[in-house]
Amino acid sequence: MTTKVLVVEDDPIFAEQLQNGLVADGFAVEVAPTATAALPLAQTGRFDVVLTDNKLPGPSGLDLISQVHATHPRLPMILMTGLHDTDTVIKSARLGALDYFSKPEEGEYGLDPATGRWSWLTRLAVLVEKAANCKRLMQEVSLPGETTFFSSKTDRLIGRSEAMQDVYKEIGRVAASSVTVLIRGETGTGKELVARAIFSHSNRPTPTSFIVVNCAAIPENLLESELFGHEAGSFTGAIGRRIGRFEQADGGTIFLDEIGDMNSSLQRKLLRVLQERTIERVGGNVTIPIDVRVIAATHRDLEAAIQANEFREDLYYRLNVATIQLPALRDRTEDIPDLVDYFIQRYGSELGSDQSTIPDAERTAIMDYLRQQHWPGNIRELRSAIRKALLLSHGYPLTLATVRAAIEQMTPPAISEGQTFAARMAQVLASARNGECENAEAIITEEVDRELYGQAYRRAMNDQTKAAQWLGVARTTMRGKLTRLGLLPSRSAP
Repeated sequence: MTTKVLVVEDDPIFAEQLQNGLVADGFAVEVAPTATAALPLAQTGRFDVVLTDNKLPGPSGLDLISQVHATHPRLPMILMTGLHDTDTVIKSARLGALDYFSKPEEGEYGLDPATGRWSWLTRLAVLVEKAANCKRLMQEVSLPGETTFFSSKTDRLIGRSEAMQDVYKEIGRVAASSVTVLIRGETGTGKELVARAIFSHSNRPTPTSFIVVNCAAIPENLLESELFGHEAGSFTGAIGRRIGRFEQADGGTIFLDEIGDMNSSLQRKLLRVLQERTIERVGGNVTIPIDVRVIAATHRDLEAAIQANEFREDLYYRLNVATIQLPALRDRTEDIPDLVDYFIQRYGSELGSDQSTIPDAERTAIMDYLRQQHWPGNIRELRSAIRKALLLSHGYPLTLATVRAAIEQMTPPAISEGQTFAARMAQVLASARNGECENAEAIITEEVDRELYGQAYRRAMNDQTKAAQWLGVARTTMRGKLTRLGLLPSRSAP
């Protein structure tokens, strides 16, 4: 389908250059000379990308971006600016622009030897195509009432909050390239879904070329063989040759989940893979070239891990070419109604509760209650809560009492006075084993963090720098933990 671009430019000569260049690249282009003329066109929904100059007669390009973003937040907009106009670029990003395009300098009117045309047109076409990819991605993000909402048996990215809009834009920016991407976020925030979204909008679309490896779920002594494969007889039990995940992903994408849990020996070998784009199977001496895009994810504070000598700094910089930070659910509570509606329809029929709904009389109370929860397990925990509530409802409409009972059943008993950490961990694990808790790791981690960081902060007489030094973490890590856990007095919050 042809990408439709609205160009807003008052200089007729430059507007014609833009139009002709983009049309030659296969885009459909319409030109408006002012923001006033462009606004109703942008709001029709006919365009996939808006490319606007800032200096226009009447309202500026920034004014246009602000007005369009308020009513059409999914429409990617690119601001054209002077080369060194950084203030305008920052303002445009704040107002909702997806990207910016530096207007061509004199030197860019030379012909690009690869294309035989002005080099700046090549640069512009790449930018517009990235914006169009972002638009296509955001169209696929599920919102209630859309026909594609439940077209897949797999979970989808859900949410229209500002925090998630930023995530979609970042996905759109990196998807079409082959750069390494690091996805960061707490447990249960949807890091694998983001990786799959990047893959599905990349240039590596073959069905078998997205390989997932959970580095924390595979024993250390087996992970090397899992990643790189092995030759027959390379270790006890290696009966035949095994092709590793990197070779399986050749030509496609490999997703390394929980990369922060990888041991130092494997970190060194992974660094070499990223540098050389080659692998060697365990027990082999043949160097095998690979063409693999790497997407990694972690819930760990890698900067603190580097300081503690638990993660290689050189590997960190290799992975951190492009970073996408996923918000915790407590930081995007406005998305909870959309998520709940999705989970009800996604799992209702699976659990024999396909007629379950939330009555209008109960909806406000249920959503308010869910927004008040802390959700240490994030979206995964919310999903489990709704699944549990559907089971308890026996096909009847959900009520606040049912939802409350589901969450209470999932939550292990609170830590009791004098209870040892070992006893508390056994208690939470017992709840997980009995199917009463699906976020045991998040619960234990939060309780440990609350006690560790809270005590250090109090014993340091509320001196964050001193407490961070005692724990061997960066001050920013200390402040982030205290803020997230609600341990800072309001006057000390950053």
